[in-house]
Parts: sequence; structure tokens; C-alpha cells
Amino acid sequence: MQSNLLTGLVQNRRSAMTSLVGAGAAFTGMAGSSAQAMERMQNGKGGLDLNDPYDNLYAFGKIWSGYGEPVIGAFHGLMYGRVGTARMTPLFGYTGTGVLLCDIAENGDLLIKSRETGYFTDLETGDILETWYNPYTEETVEVYHFYNDVLVGRIGPEIPIFFMGANSDSPTLMNEGTVFPDENGKYPFLLPFEQYGDELMLSWDYTHEYTNPVSPEGWPKSSTGARISPSEHFTMQVKRAELEDRDLPTCRMTAGFSRVSQWWPFMKMGETKFAEGVMFGRMFSHKGLKDYGEIPPKVLAYIEKHAPEYLDMPDISWDPKNDRVDTWKTYAKDIPPENPNYTGFQLDPIRPPTGSGSQY
Repeated sequence: MQSNLLTGLVQNRRSAMTSLVGAGAAFTGMAGSSAQAMERMQNGKGGLDLNDPYDNLYAFGKIWSGYGEPVIGAFHGLMYGRVGTARMTPLFGYTGTGVLLCDIAENGDLLIKSRETGYFTDLETGDILETWYNPYTEETVEVYHFYNDVLVGRIGPEIPIFFMGANSDSPTLMNEGTVFPDENGKYPFLLPFEQYGDELMLSWDYTHEYTNPVSPEGWPKSSTGARISPSEHFTMQVKRAELEDRDLPTCRMTAGFSRVSQWWPFMKMGETKFAEGVMFGRMFSHKGLKDYGEIPPKVLAYIEKHAPEYLDMPDISWDPKNDRVDTWKTYAKDIPPENPNYTGFQLDPIRPPTGSGSQY
């Protein structure tokens, strides 16, 4: 499921160094906990201790992804726009897929891979859009489709703290508001699970603010300003019995997924009186059905025709890789600057199969 949720789990070079130091200290203090969690994992017994960071890592991998064989999931819903105090207006559908795989490292860390797509669709027909009429500017624009070729990350026994944007930007703590430091100031990977009946419910949130890769200097029409602040919020549901059954490599997960951000760059809202508007999206997200049962039929048909490789996981190692995890960052790699005098742009050799970025 394409989203910045997995962006936060993939460590760039700066956050990797921070996390490795912190994880080393945390691992020393949790060695006994890790051994017990690994024993439960290996013998398939003992259920889950949700007070153990390593059982939480195992559980999160199974909820979001699956072990042994890749699983495929999807998201789909609507996106709205608001300018000032005007009412929210539906603009287009938002949908996509994720091929997902995870594993447990020898020290108990969670390894995770994904390959993702993201598309915008016509509200009435559900067809994937190649162009879109912008009711604010009264212009028709080419739609930018998001393709993340592959993402590989590693999560240790602490909640990820990660960096987006420029070197001067502040890091983001995942799940701020539902995770809290221990006596050593560390944030152990303990997720905010809640149980009602036989279901476990889990929230996952991030709230970013960072330097806009689609800068006003380079892309004055596509950029809404020097900074952006996207956030995403998930509420996931799983059956606890499925999650604790270690003979099952994955479990059925359904989620509500909401998103708030500035306008997407392809909407060309820069240098207009609408530039400071807000996007809001509400989506379904889910995984766990066999074959391609999660994917809306029109989305599946489009991918099978134009980008069938995005229905499979590429044969790639577990070495961290996060070249195309952020829509603004990939837009600034795929779409040449509007300002011909802007320097520093380099076209990404990984080309998106469709959408405005595919023509270059």
C-alpha cells in the first residue's frame, strides 16, 4: 500500500547511523527479551508478549506484510481539497498497490521490502486518469503516477526516528502521541495495540514537516512553497488468533487510512491564489487475500497492461534501499524543472512506466 508509512521504516544514511547506535544500546538491555521472543518464533508457541519489542516487530511484519512469500495489498478512496474556510470538495479517487515481504534478522530486527504504485482516478467511473481538469485553476494537467521500484528497510527494537528533506530539517518520530520514552529516554518498539473481542486494533501515525523537494525556484507552478507537511494515519484491525499463529506466514489486515498534505505537484497550484490549500484523503487499505483479490479490478487491469512487473517483488537483497519513497522527491527526479536556469537536476534512471514522468 503506497504511503509514507514505509518511508519511515526505511533508514537513510543519517537516520541509519542514529538508529544503529541507539539500537545497539537498546539491544544490550533487551538481550533476554530478544532471546525469549526468538524462541517463541522458532518453536511456534507462546503467543505474543505485547510488552516485548521483538514480539511487536514480528507482529508488525505479519500485520503489514508477510513472511516467506510476498503478499499484495491495495488502498483506495477519495481525496478532497479545501481552500481557506470553504467546504471540502471531492476532487479525484486515490488508489494503488503494494507488494510486500518481510523477514526476521538473526538479532530479531524486522527486515521489510515493498514495491508500490499510486494512481488518481475519475470520481464517477473509477478509471485511472492520465489528465485531470483542475476546477480551481480551470486548466487541464497531466497526472503524475507514483511508482516506487523497490523499498528495503530494517527496523530495530526502537520506534523509528527518521529524516526527510534537507539536512537542516528536524526528524520525525513515528507514532508521536501513542509511544513514550522509557527511563533511559529510549522509545522501545511497543505498539499501541488495543483488544476488543477477538480483534486487535492498532493505530500508526506520522506527521512530517520538511523542505519541499519540488522547490519554488525549480518548479514554480508545481511547488506550493518551500516547506511541506504531509501526514498519514492508519487504524488497522486483525484477528489476534491469526496474528499469534506462527504457522501462518501472514494475516488478514484491514485498515482505515487518512492523509493530509499540501496539493500534489502535478496539480500545478503554485503561483496561484489557491497555493495554500489543503488536501485530505480517506481510504481503505487491506491485505491478506489470495492472488490479486485485494486489487480493484480497473487498477489490476491497468497495471497488467502497463506495468506488470509492479505486481511482483524483484529479486533483490535485504540491503537498505530507499531511492523513490516520497512522491515529492520522485517528482523532482522524474519531471524536469520548469525554470530552465535551475541547476542541480538529474533525471532518475528509473523511469515510471506511465504518467507525466514517463515521457522524459
